[in-house]
Amino acid sequence: MRETVCALHQELVRNNLVAWTAGNVSGRVPGEDLFVIKPSGVPYDDLTPEAMVVCDLEGNLVEGAFSPSSDTAAHAYVYRHMPEVNGVAHTHSTYASAWAARGEPIPCVLTAMADEFGGEIPVGPFALIGDDDIGKGIVAVLEGHRSPAVLMRNHGVFTIGDSPKAAVKAAVMCEDVARTVHLSRQLGEPLPIPQGDIDRLYGRYQHVYGQRSQR
Repeated sequence: MRETVCALHQELVRNNLVAWTAGNVSGRVPGEDLFVIKPSGVPYDDLTPEAMVVCDLEGNLVEGAFSPSSDTAAHAYVYRHMPEVNGVAHTHSTYASAWAARGEPIPCVLTAMADEFGGEIPVGPFALIGDDDIGKGIVAVLEGHRSPAVLMRNHGVFTIGDSPKAAVKAAVMCEDVARTVHLSRQLGEPLPIPQGDIDRLYGRYQHVYGQRSQR
C-alpha cells in the first residue's frame, strides 16, 4: 500500500491537480484498521514508499519517520464511517476549487459526469483544517450519494473510492468536468441532461462499460 499510495501522488502532479506540497492521497490497508497517507509538507519529488506514513483509524501515527498530512483526521473520519471506502484523495485543483469557492455544485450537463458521478458534483460545508470537521462534512454529503467527489466550500476537492486509484481517478475527472462546464458557461447556459438519461448513462458506465473482468 505504501508503494501504491506513493505512485498515485505522482498522478496528482501529472494531471496538474496540485501545487507545491498541497494535496494528498491515502489508502486503507486491507484487513487492518490502518491507512497509508502522504507525510505533511514533503515535496512530491521527495516522496518514496518509505516516506509514506501509516496511521490508525483515529488518525494516530503508527509507523513512519514523518508527521502525517494535515488532512489525516479527515481521511480517518471517512474510513471510520464509510467502511466501503478504501481510498481518499484531496486536491486544490484550479477549476474545481473555483466552483468550491463559489459554494456552487457542478451541474450534470455532460455525459461523462453522468457516467462517473451519477449527477451533479455536490458542495460540502466550510470547515477548518486540523480536526475531523472536514471528514464529517465529506461523510454527511457523500454517504448515500452517487458522486465520489465533493467540493468542500472555500477549500477544494475530496474524492473517495473503493481503491486509492479510484479516488484519484475521480479527482482527475472532477477537474476535467469542472473546467469544461466552466467554459460552457462562458458561452451561455449549459443544457441539463434529463434525470432518466443520467440514470441510464450511470448504470451503463458502472455495470457494462470496459473490460469487466479486469476492473
